[in-house]
Amino acid sequence: MTTIYATTAPDLKTDGIYAPSAPCGNTGCAPQPQQTVTVTVTQTRFLRNTNRRSLLSSAIFWFLVYGGMDLAQSVGWNQPVSVILVSPEFQYSWFIGVIIGACVSALTMTFIPKIAYYLLGGIMQLTGAIIFTSAPYEYTAILAARYVGGVGIGLITVPFLLHIGEISTQTRGVDSAMEQVALAMGLCIQVTYDTEWSRSLDISANLLHGILGIIFSVFGLLFVLVSVESPVFYIRRNQEEKARQCQQMLVAGNVPKTVNALFEEARLYVVESESRSLGEELSASVMPFCKLFFFRCFVAFTLALPLTWSIVGSTAISEGSIFAWPLYVWSALRLISTLFTICALDTLGRKGVSLVGLLCMAGLMLGMAGIYATPANIYSWYNMGQVCNLGLAFQAFAGLFICSSSPYLGEAFPMRVKPFFVGLIVACEQVIHIIVIVAFKPTTDYLFQYFLIVGIIMLLGVIFFAIVMPETKKLTLRKAGERFQRVHNVSPY
Repeated sequence: MTTIYATTAPDLKTDGIYAPSAPCGNTGCAPQPQQTVTVTVTQTRFLRNTNRRSLLSSAIFWFLVYGGMDLAQSVGWNQPVSVILVSPEFQYSWFIGVIIGACVSALTMTFIPKIAYYLLGGIMQLTGAIIFTSAPYEYTAILAARYVGGVGIGLITVPFLLHIGEISTQTRGVDSAMEQVALAMGLCIQVTYDTEWSRSLDISANLLHGILGIIFSVFGLLFVLVSVESPVFYIRRNQEEKARQCQQMLVAGNVPKTVNALFEEARLYVVESESRSLGEELSASVMPFCKLFFFRCFVAFTLALPLTWSIVGSTAISEGSIFAWPLYVWSALRLISTLFTICALDTLGRKGVSLVGLLCMAGLMLGMAGIYATPANIYSWYNMGQVCNLGLAFQAFAGLFICSSSPYLGEAFPMRVKPFFVGLIVACEQVIHIIVIVAFKPTTDYLFQYFLIVGIIMLLGVIFFAIVMPETKKLTLRKAGERFQRVHNVSPY
């Protein structure tokens, strides 16, 4: 059972949207009450989300799963099995590619349909996977493949976050958070076969990486063909007939009342943004940017090179091998926790779940810093076992935090400037990864300093986000944007 509320805005005098009809007397025109249309539709969840899931299957469960595998290589899950020299450039090359792709898509998305970015990004990922397969031992070729694959992910990620935010309301949290679920799934695949791979095999692990990439990219490209463009894209170009056709395809069963209600909400969203000047939109974006910049950058700290070195080193000492069970559980816990979290984003909400995850991560990271404060502890079987357990728990709670960042990015900014700010924040997230890789030193002293500083930052982040982050579950983009523009949002609901 789905109930949709569409409220018209009486203060918008734009032609075709609102026309005053109340009689006017000596005291002026009477204020117009808001008109609310309630539409109740009974349909199965599968039918309601068919077209949305096609989009998610193409952009997430295929393209971004392979992107998660590349991400895992970037944060250290390649060194035990790689037969080529792994340099810092090899690790941060993918992040540079993502920055390029995110900036290109952000600057051009206003003029080009989002489906085009999925096709181009998928082709670039397919190209990178083919290079991995054809030249698994050539460092220069593999490095080029990582740049190309990174650009593909950047071209896909920014349009997807905006696209899914525009076509989904009641389940926007679940639909948007599939970005993080897919990355976690790719991480789990990469860590699993990377840990299992044997040096005695005659083929390179890069060959398997490329084969899986080809499979994921081909399936993704096929699913793109059945994806639906956002009605907002055509409404902005005064192509209402095309916009309505897209809205009809997004509503299972093509229920007229539901289509009309959702279409009217999308049109009000566009009109409300177009009625403001560019300066007003930029001014309204300052507070959302300050909130989302720190929130999304914290996602980078949940999967970083120091965490990889810590779990591998602590496992080797406590279990006597770098191929023991904690490595498999480490990545699986992140995936399982993201799957659990997406079930809560549209019921319990984004804010409370993410704050619980961030608070627990801060405590666990400070706990690891306390153990690494004494250099002799790295030779202790007991202490390294505790570090291993803390690292496992950290990934379990990381999944609670990271999923909320995806729907937040799709909701936070005014329509006209949203692509630029989302692209900028995604690029800044990659810069955090690059800084950590370049500055990383595999020493106990560095691990202590890193975990201590990041743990304190996360603890401060809990206080900051508890005050300023809004709860936006089941809200329209207009209402969610209004909450992000407030300075404080202490209420947890």
